[in-house]
Formats: sequence, C-alpha cells, structure tokens
Amino acid sequence: MVTITGIVALILVGIAIAISAFLGQILQENLDAKVQETANVTASTHARMAGPIANGRDVTAADVLSEVRQQGTLFVVSPFDGAASGAVVESDGTVTELTTAQVEQVLDEIKHPGLTSIKIDGLGEYRVYAYQLQSYVGVVGLPLSDVQTTLAQIITAVLIVTAAGLILIGGAIILIVRAGLRPLRAVADTATRVAALPMAEGSVSIDERVPEAEADERTEIGRVGHALNTLLDHVDASLDERQRNEERMRRFVADASHELRTPLASIRGYSELSLKAMRRAEASGAPDAGTVETTTQSLDRIQAQSLRMTRLVEDLLLLARLDEGQELVYGTVDLTRLAIEAVDDARPAGPEHDWVLEVGEEPVVIAGDSGRLHQVAANLLANARTHTPPGTTVTVSVARAGGDAVLRVHDDGPGVDPVVRDELFERFSRADRSRARKTGGTGLGLSIAKAIVSAHGGTISVASEPGDTTFEVRLPARPADPAAS
Repeated sequence: MVTITGIVALILVGIAIAISAFLGQILQENLDAKVQETANVTASTHARMAGPIANGRDVTAADVLSEVRQQGTLFVVSPFDGAASGAVVESDGTVTELTTAQVEQVLDEIKHPGLTSIKIDGLGEYRVYAYQLQSYVGVVGLPLSDVQTTLAQIITAVLIVTAAGLILIGGAIILIVRAGLRPLRAVADTATRVAALPMAEGSVSIDERVPEAEADERTEIGRVGHALNTLLDHVDASLDERQRNEERMRRFVADASHELRTPLASIRGYSELSLKAMRRAEASGAPDAGTVETTTQSLDRIQAQSLRMTRLVEDLLLLARLDEGQELVYGTVDLTRLAIEAVDDARPAGPEHDWVLEVGEEPVVIAGDSGRLHQVAANLLANARTHTPPGTTVTVSVARAGGDAVLRVHDDGPGVDPVVRDELFERFSRADRSRARKTGGTGLGLSIAKAIVSAHGGTISVASEPGDTTFEVRLPARPADPAAS
C-alpha cells in the first residue's frame, strides 16, 4: 500500500509541477504581450504630448501616465537633452512620481532593448519593455506581483487537490487491498489453526477449512484457499487412514498372538505330559502300555498343533509376499476348468450341501497364477460350506462381462452379518466375533483371496442378505484362443 501510494503521489506531484510550469509560462506570455501593448499605448501618448507644455515645462513620465492611467503601469523616460523622469500608476488610479534613485535604478537595470524583468526598491518586481527613439529612451512596465499571485493560487489549489486526491486514493487503495487480501488472511488463519493441532499420535481430525466464500477458484488468492482446502482434505484422509492402519495393526498383532498362543500352549502341555510319562517309565525301569499310548497321543497333538502353526505362518508369509508384489507365477488359466475342479474338491468335503455348477461351453481364459487362483476358489467354497447350514445350495458360475472374467459363488444361506460385512476381507476377520474357533479357521481365508485377486489386478466383493449371498471375483480376461492374444 505504501508503494502504490508513493507511486501515485509521485505521479500527482509531477502533474502538479507540469501544470504549474505550463500555466506560469502562459501567464508570463500574456504579461509580456500586455507589457508590449501598454508600451505601444504609452509611446503613442508620449509622442502626442511631446514638446513643452504649460510654463515651458517638458512632458514628464507623470504627465504621460496621467493620460494613460492604466493601473500598475510603470513609465520611465530619459530624453537625450533633458533630465530623466519616472512615474507609476497606483492601484487607486493615482500617479506617483519615482524618486531620482528609483529612476536611475531602472535605467541601470536595462541592458538592452526589449523585454526584461527588474526589481525596483520600494515597488517590487516588474516586467518592463525598453525602447529607444530619436530623442529619448523609454521604459514601460507592469508589476509581476499579479502573475506571481495568480501562480501561487494555482499552485496552492493544485497542492490541495493533490493532497486530497492522495488521501482519497490512499483510502481507496487500503480498502481495495484489504478486501483483496481478505481471502489470504483467511488462508493464513486457517493454516495457523491447523498448525496448532496435535497430529503426532492418536485419532486426529482436521475440521478447519478456508470458508467457501474465500476459496473462489476464479481469483488467484481464491485458488490458494481452494488448494489449501484440497490439501487439508488429503491430509485429513491420510490421518484417518493412518489411524485405521494403526488399529488394524494392533488388531492384527493381537489376533496373530492369540492364534499362535493356543497351539504353543497345546504343544507345551503335551510335551510336558510326554516328559512326565517318560520320567515315570524311566523310574519304573520299563515303559508300560499306558505310557506309550499317552506319549503317542501327545506327539500326535504336538504334530497337529505344529501343522496348524505352520499353516498360519505360511498364510501370513503369503500375505506379506503378495503385499510386496511377489509370489505369483503367471500363465494361461482356464477359469472354467478351475471352477469345475474347485467344485469337485468341495463336494467330498461338504456332502450335506447341494453344489451347482453353471459354466458356458466356451472356456473363459485369463492370465494369472493357476495355483493361487485355485486357492481363491477353494477359500470361497470353504467359506460357503463353513458358514451355511446343511442343505444349503451353493452355486458356482463363470462368465464374461465385457473385458472381465467373473467368478461368482452364490448360496441361499442365512447371509453375512451386516456388522462384519465391511471388514469381511480384513485379516483375522470372523463372523463369530469371539475368539472361539468353532469352525477351526484362522480368519485369513478371505483376506488371502482378496490379496491374490488384487495382485492379479482384479476385485472381489460381496452382496448379502438373508437367503441370497454372492461373492464376486472380477479379473481381466483374455481371448480364449492363445493365438489370438
């Protein structure tokens, strides 16, 4: 604001100086013309009155001005054969003769004929015109005070107008700049409030936003506000995602610890039982049938729990490798044949269910890892078998939908609990919210299926209501004929 006001002030001062100089020059030219005109009138009057007058006295400057009587006129005449005289017409029209000193001063100031400016003691500054005729030298002048007064008034008026203009312009600039910077202040205030929020840990929600009225994308500063709001939206979403990841990690660690603790406790219990049986046998000198049976049962349970731990660790390792983009071996996969084989494997495991297969005559071919995709189908069928009562009909279908290959597993069972539907594909997620493993599962099956499908560039989803549950897997398809690809 200071810079703009200073620039405007310089411009206005420059204009004032230019106007004053221009008007001063015009006034000076007008005065020169008036002086020359007065000199002509005075010289004509002097010529008309030339020669002796009453009492044989020669015509003096006062005599001439008594005829002219133009206010402010100065006239000095110096005859070649007589005494010089001078007079001036006062503001009230009276003619006053100049002193001898003043006359001599005027004549001394004149260096050449024509216009010049002189200063006379007791009278002030005059603009005079000097001329020479055959019998005398004449000097006619008008005071410069009128021009100076007029010029001073003009300069004063210009300065007043300039000062008033600067005040008005300064006020307008302040209002305009403040109004223009209001959105930027809103941005700064919002950023300051956001900077004061604790974001290091815990649940953090950023509700501060630049008001919509100050975030108009049609203006430069409004774009800054809109950009800050967009940034805060991204940061807020990132913080929410970070919090969810932390919660998932804590839940994952708790679930994994629980899953590993149970088989470890079993292994420890059965190993202690075996050791006790062996010590009793050593103490008695020979093992009996009961000791051998107890030791055998303990070792069988230890092996079973070890296998359970191995499967759990392998599943976790598979998830980690899939997250890193590893573990897949691509090839041509016939999704139709894969579905047929998965249903054939599921029938012996769930003879109490009705298994229905719906596939077309043409194979649906995709590019992927056959073993992992078979694992996806097997997990979906095992999930349907485990969480539906006997007599439920499970339908497996394979079809094309545009550029996708679609595998659907439908059942008419009780459906998925809406409480767990949103986190059904999370790790260690179970329809049974307790940690009791009634089904013997670890809660990793659907999360593994999702990881495998995602690694193939596909999607997996579920739509469920009582009597109608469908898991749908969509994968990028490829032509059935390998040569066509």
